[in-house]
Amino acid sequence: MTEAPPAPHQRPGRGLGSPEATAAVLATDTLTWRIGEVAIVDGVSLQLHAGEFLGVIGPNGAGKTSLFNLISGLRAVTAGRVLLHGADITTLAPHRRAQRGLGRTFQSSSVFGSLSVRENVRLAVQAHRGGSMALWRRAAAYREVASRADECLATVGLGARGDALAGTLAHGEKRKLEIALLLAGEPSVLLLDEPMAGVSAEDVPELVEVIRDLTAHSGRSVLMVEHHMDVILDLADRIAVMHHGALLACDTPDAVMANATVQEAYLGEGL
Repeated sequence: MTEAPPAPHQRPGRGLGSPEATAAVLATDTLTWRIGEVAIVDGVSLQLHAGEFLGVIGPNGAGKTSLFNLISGLRAVTAGRVLLHGADITTLAPHRRAQRGLGRTFQSSSVFGSLSVRENVRLAVQAHRGGSMALWRRAAAYREVASRADECLATVGLGARGDALAGTLAHGEKRKLEIALLLAGEPSVLLLDEPMAGVSAEDVPELVEVIRDLTAHSGRSVLMVEHHMDVILDLADRIAVMHHGALLACDTPDAVMANATVQEAYLGEGL
């Protein structure tokens, strides 16, 4: 793997107002969320570049999922900004951000278990394209929608499982289905929140390859929270380390693992 450039926040003279910074596909500018006097997310500035895979690590309570909630619009920021393709989206509703190319998965699986795998993705494609969501209309009538749904399923390795009920899928397959649902919205930036959570050890390698392909062949950019360090080290171009809501470090995997500040902060705390 070609070594990723140094973390943007460490480059002298390249603030969010510069052309280099606004070229980032996703950026946070001193993003902050407070509950009373407690900072859950404390002045986090990150940049994600086109085609980059940026991993986010930290112990429980570090603010990782809260950061995702701010970026995706599920929480209103206390201070700071979120930029998507150079545009300020800080006050946009989640669905508006999705329309602009920001997609997100969650820690908990969320699919329509009583519908088939293919029907789940068809509905997601229809929603993205503004088609009718009426379940009583024949999905087969939407040939383009059906074709796109099958493409999404093939991308995540579920092409042969389209007729199965989503509720009968193994947990690892449900994670793949969630990624297919995400791809139905044709996002350019993906936020993956602990995709390996609950996945059996034997299913992890296959899911890792599905996630790797999200950037390898499409140019999409990925920001991923994950507790499995071996997965992060395998996939990430850079790693951001959060600690007590703040950004402790952001650099290449080797540099982060060798960082004395990171080692000291996590002495006795598992990453």
